[in-house]
Amino acid sequence: MALTRLTKTLLGTLTAAALGIGTLAGATAATAAPAQQASTQTVTIQAVNNLGLNTAEAKSAQCYVRDAAPVGKYNPGPIDGRLGTNSWKAWQLFLNDRGHNAGTVDGVVGPNTIRGLQRFLVSIGYDTGGIDGVAGTKTRAAWKAFANLGGGWC
Repeated sequence: MALTRLTKTLLGTLTAAALGIGTLAGATAATAAPAQQASTQTVTIQAVNNLGLNTAEAKSAQCYVRDAAPVGKYNPGPIDGRLGTNSWKAWQLFLNDRGHNAGTVDGVVGPNTIRGLQRFLVSIGYDTGGIDGVAGTKTRAAWKAFANLGGGWC
């Protein structure tokens, strides 16, 4: 992000300098060649969202979904305690397969994923404070308690 800002600042400075030189040479802004617009580049960052779990608890959540029946269907990637895209895709698929409607299996932890997780947690006896798609204090506490159940799932 800092590189993008630096690039935009540099392009802005160079454009201003070029226009200034053109004006000094007798050209006006109206007759000067239009400045080239910098191309934008989309950078994909794999977000990690543990929803309040520490590394050991996140590993537990990864092990749980990895080992859920049918074994091998829900692949969270490496058991590293970082709930990134692959871990959340595994959880979304797991939640959808069990009727908790986490929405599109895309690895994005949005309101649909949170609602699906809340439905799952409520179905096994945890209080999430409601099914609202917000990972508030009670939802995070329920997620943490689940990850620690029986000493963890790994």
